[in-house]
Amino acid sequence: MLPAIERRWSPRAFDPVAEVSAGQMRVLLEAARWAASHGNTQPARFLLGYRGDDTHRRILGALRPRNRTWAHRASALLVGAVVTADERGELPNTVYGLGLAVQNLVLQAVDLGLVTHQIGGFDPDAVRAGFALPDDVLPVVVVAVGHLGNVADLPEELQVRETRPRGRRPLTELVFSGTWGEAAFSAEPADQPEHE
Repeated sequence: MLPAIERRWSPRAFDPVAEVSAGQMRVLLEAARWAASHGNTQPARFLLGYRGDDTHRRILGALRPRNRTWAHRASALLVGAVVTADERGELPNTVYGLGLAVQNLVLQAVDLGLVTHQIGGFDPDAVRAGFALPDDVLPVVVVAVGHLGNVADLPEELQVRETRPRGRRPLTELVFSGTWGEAAFSAEPADQPEHE
C-alpha cells in the first residue's frame, strides 16, 4: 500500500498560526484537477478561503457549531462542489467525481506534510446563498487544510476522539465473492495505523 494512504488521517487539531502557501494550495488543487471522472466531465469545483480572509470566514460560518470549535484554526477551508450539468445536459456520477478529486487532494496533502479533515456537517444552503452559486452547482463537502496542531487546544470531548486508535473494518466484511456476504479474503493481520 502507498505510504500516503497509510499515513492519511483526519485530525481536528490544527496549528492556529502555521500557514499553507498559495504554492502548496496550487499543488493540492492540481492533484484534484487530475482526478478521474466519468467521461472526463471533471465536475469538481472548489471555493478556497485562507484563515483570516472573508471567504474563510463565510465558509466557517456555514459549518455546524461543533465543527466551528476546531475548524477556525485551519490554514485554509475549501468547499468542494459539483457542476451537475453542462452544454450536453445533466452530468452522471458527479459526486463520485468530486470524491475522487478530494481524495487526490487529501493524499497530496499527506505528501506535502499537511493534514486535512473532510467535513459533511455544514449548511449547503448557506454556502449556496453566501457565494451566489448557480442552480447547477451543488456544494457537497468542506475540507480543512493545515498543519497538525496541539490536541490540548481542542474541547475535551474532541481530545478523546483525536487520540483514539484508528480502525477500519476488515476486508472480510467489505469484499465478497460468489454470493453476498461470502468473504473474498481471509482474516487480515491486526496491525492498523494509529489515528482516525
